Amino acid sequence: MDFTLSPDVEALRLKTCAFIEEHVLPLEADPVNFSEHENIPEERLKIVRAKAKKAGLWAPQSPKEYGGMDLPMVAWAAIYEEAARSLFGPLAINCMAPDDGNMNILKLVGTQAQKDRWLKPIVDGDVRSAFAMTEPSPGGGSDPTMIRTKAEKHGNKYVITGRKWFITGADGAAHFIVVARTSDDKRRGLTAFLFHKDQPGWKIVRRIGILGPEEHGGHCELEFTGLEVGQENVLMNEGDGIKLMQIRLGPARLTHCMRWTGWARRCLEIAQEYVNRREGFGVRLADRESVQIKLGEVAQQIQIGRLLTMHAAWMLDQGGRARKEVSMAKVHVADTLHKAADVAIQLQGARGFSKDTVVEWIYRAARSARLVDGASEVHMMVLAKFMREEGRDFWQWGPGEGRRNAP
Repeated sequence: MDFTLSPDVEALRLKTCAFIEEHVLPLEADPVNFSEHENIPEERLKIVRAKAKKAGLWAPQSPKEYGGMDLPMVAWAAIYEEAARSLFGPLAINCMAPDDGNMNILKLVGTQAQKDRWLKPIVDGDVRSAFAMTEPSPGGGSDPTMIRTKAEKHGNKYVITGRKWFITGADGAAHFIVVARTSDDKRRGLTAFLFHKDQPGWKIVRRIGILGPEEHGGHCELEFTGLEVGQENVLMNEGDGIKLMQIRLGPARLTHCMRWTGWARRCLEIAQEYVNRREGFGVRLADRESVQIKLGEVAQQIQIGRLLTMHAAWMLDQGGRARKEVSMAKVHVADTLHKAADVAIQLQGARGFSKDTVVEWIYRAARSARLVDGASEVHMMVLAKFMREEGRDFWQWGPGEGRRNAP
C-alpha cells in the first residue's frame, strides 16, 4: 500500500494549510473572538466559512451535487489534519463532529428525499445537527443494546419516549438523528429516526457543564415525551439501528483521529517554538537532552498515529470495515493527543498552564478523547475479541474481515 498523496490531494492539503494560516488562526489568536463556552461564535464563523466555500474547501465528505467535495477517506485524513492546525479549522471548512458524521451517514444511507430535506441544509452550513444515542444509566452507552428510549408505532407514525444525554451539539441544532427501541430483538430491536428541532414532544432538559472547552451546542440532556416521527423519516429500515450505528461510528471515530492528530502537532509546534528561544541556567532549552527526548517521543507517537489513521482510512476506501484498525487508531491517537498537550504544557512552564497559548484548551479537550465514541477500554476489548477469533489472521494487511455494511 502506497500512502503517497495524489497530486490533486496534495494540492488540496497545501491549500487547506494556507487557508487556515491566513483566515482561521487570526480568529483563534484574539480572545475577544471566544464565546462564553470558549468557542468562536457562529456569527464570526460565518465570515470565514463563506471564504472556505469560495476557496473550494468545503464539506470534504459530502456529495458534489450539494456543494461538497466528495473526497475519498485518505484525502479526508490529509485535509482534516491540516484543518486542525487551528482549534476551529474543521468548523471553518465544515468537517467537525457531529455534523461530519451525520453528513456522511446521510450520504451513505439516506433516500433521495431524505438527502434533499436533511442533508443539504447541513452541507450548506445553514443548520447544525446532532446524533442522539447515549442515555443515562441504566440505558445505552458504549453498549447500544442497552438503549431504553422507545419508539412505538401507531399507524404510519412512531411515538418516541425516553431520555438521552451528553448529546454533542444539541443546543442550537436543527436536524437530529435519534436511535430508539422498536422491539426487544437483540440485533434488530433499534431504529434510527430523523426529526427537526421545532417538532413537539421533546425538549432539552439542560446543557451539561463539562471540563471543557465545549463544542458548538454543548453536550445536552434530552427528554422525549411523545415526539411523533413519520415513516418517511425512518433512516434505513425499522430494525436497522445497530447496522446504521456501525456504518456511522467507524468513520466518525476515524475522523476524530484525523483532527486530534492536527491538534497534537499544534501542541508540539508551540512547544518547539518556545524551547528554541527560552534559556535557563545558561543553556537553551532545546539543547537539553531531557527536552529533546520529550519532544522526540511525542513526535514519534504522532507519526505512529498518523500511519494508523491513514491505514484505516485506506482500508475503508477499499471497502473494508476496518473495525480493528479504527479501534487501534482511536486508542493510540487519543493517548497521543493527551501526551502532546501535557508535554507542551510542561516544557512551557507557567506559560503552558496559562491561556496565553491554546495548549491548555487542547489539554482539557484531550481528556475527553479517551471517552468519546467508545472508551479506550471498550476498543481494547474489541481488539482482544478479534485476536481471539482470528488468530494469526489478525495481522493481515488488507480489508479481509468483510466488506463494509452498505445500504
